[in-house]
Amino acid sequence: MIPRQIRCVLYDLDDTLYPQENGIWEMIRQRINQYLLDEMHFPPDEVPTLRHRLWSQYGTTLRGLQAEYDVDMDAFLNYVHDIPLENILKPDQALDQALTAIPQRKVIFTNANAAHACRVIHHLGVSQHFETIVDIYTVAPFCKPEKAAFHKALEFINEKPEDCLLVDDSPKNLATAQLLGMQIVSVGSHRYDGCPHIDTIHQLPPLFTL
Repeated sequence: MIPRQIRCVLYDLDDTLYPQENGIWEMIRQRINQYLLDEMHFPPDEVPTLRHRLWSQYGTTLRGLQAEYDVDMDAFLNYVHDIPLENILKPDQALDQALTAIPQRKVIFTNANAAHACRVIHHLGVSQHFETIVDIYTVAPFCKPEKAAFHKALEFINEKPEDCLLVDDSPKNLATAQLLGMQIVSVGSHRYDGCPHIDTIHQLPPLFTL
């Protein structure tokens, strides 16, 4: 159960507010591959290995490309997020009800940019629940799962880690949050030992203590 002193819930975006199986993140992954091919001219057989190495080493492919190839952040993000969300995401009444049932402050904390986050929550019909978006620009030059990214996020929303809950599908992100003293809940297909797990974000409200 989640202790009652929690003041703010930080929600990851992709594969957290919507189910992984809807294919959005796979579409983004393909756009990343295409960017490496079309804009950076890497050989096709090198792209999957390169992308995985950069993601593992730097937290996101973007951060790795910035560090090693001085890639323009705006150009990359605009390219990889150019996907037809309107054809995939629809208003989610159950999600709206679940978020309504949680009175704490609600913040999006994502390694995407705010424009992509705004599109996602708009198409899900839940924009009204989130007071702000902590995106890749907010925590630059860091990103989840780096501790520095979490420190910048907490400073931005003016909260202490012990007063916050992170809901995320990434075990690496959850591990950092836990190390800093945040409460955590894993969601989706990737479980993280030592914290509550829910299959979908709709199952979050019952975890809060009354």
